[in-house]
This record gives sequence, C-alpha cells and structure tokens, in this order.
Amino acid sequence: MPTLLFKLTNVPEDEAEEVRELLTEHGIDFYETEAGRWGISVAGIWVKDESQVATARELIDRYQHERGERVRAAYEAKRRAGEHETMASRFMHHPIRFILYLLGILVIFYFTVMPFLDWG
Repeated sequence: MPTLLFKLTNVPEDEAEEVRELLTEHGIDFYETEAGRWGISVAGIWVKDESQVATARELIDRYQHERGERVRAAYEAKRRAGEHETMASRFMHHPIRFILYLLGILVIFYFTVMPFLDWG
C-alpha cells in the first residue's frame, strides 16, 4: 500500500527537486501527487513499496537536518555581512506594495474596531 512520505505543500521547488534526486539515487520507488486545481488534494511524494518506507524516511530526515543547518548557516553569514532582509530593506525594494499592505491592515483594523467605539 502506498505511504505518504513527504508533503509538498509550501515546499520550495529546489528542496522538492533535491528530495526527488535523493530518492532516485537510493533506488526508492516513488510517485508524486499534486494538490489539484482547487488545492484540496494532498501534494506529496508517496513510496510504493512499504519495505522501503523506513529507509526513505531516514534519508529524508537526514536530508532535512542537513538542509536546515545549511540554510541557517547561510542566513547567519548574510546577517553578519549585513545583507539579510529586514523590514526597512523590504520597504526600500517595494515601497508601493508596502504602503498598500499597510493601508489594507489599517482599513481592516478600522472596520473591526469601529462598531465598538461610540463616536457620540
């Protein structure tokens, strides 16, 4: 019976590709499903053979641990060099988007709080 090994929801494409390569390199027989048009199905990587599930999970766990360390180290290096993304840098790169988001938040806040305020 097929077993869900790895959900692909909100997974970066490079990570999904590395997982596919890892499973292929180790001879794990798998297939992939998509979320579908409406996004209600499970997007994931499934292992066909139950005898390979434990090996595949171990490979994925090891890979995710290594990837986590690699990503944290890259972020830390950017932070030390002053190249990491901050709120100010986001504003400088996309000022109109930032202002529109801020206005949207303020409008939602206004309509949420307005019924509870007595203006006289």
